[in-house]
Amino acid sequence: MRTLLVVDDEVGITDALTDLLGDEGYLVLVAHNGKDGLKRIAEKRPDLLLLDYMMPVMDGRELLLALQADPAYQGLPVILMSAMPRSSIPPDCKPAAFLRKPFELDQLLAEVGRLLAR
Repeated sequence: MRTLLVVDDEVGITDALTDLLGDEGYLVLVAHNGKDGLKRIAEKRPDLLLLDYMMPVMDGRELLLALQADPAYQGLPVILMSAMPRSSIPPDCKPAAFLRKPFELDQLLAEVGRLLAR
């Protein structure tokens, strides 16, 4: 069973993604900010990270940059999610994929499948 970590401060989003991805056969872990996300990744490395951009404590950019700087996490695929357009995200943020909120669930599932197949 593949493990996904959803890092988002909106409980409605984490609940919906947990239900959707759980129904697709994934084990879904949740963190509500980047700092908690780093702790969860250290406890159990997920196969893929779904990461919100704007969060309190440590935002998605800070978490993504921390992962990119650590050789242990270089191969961890990250889907960055944001209501902001991709062009507004700083160029040092290099996720494997970007989904603009609100996104279609089929689009999310396609990106997850594509990244896990690599």
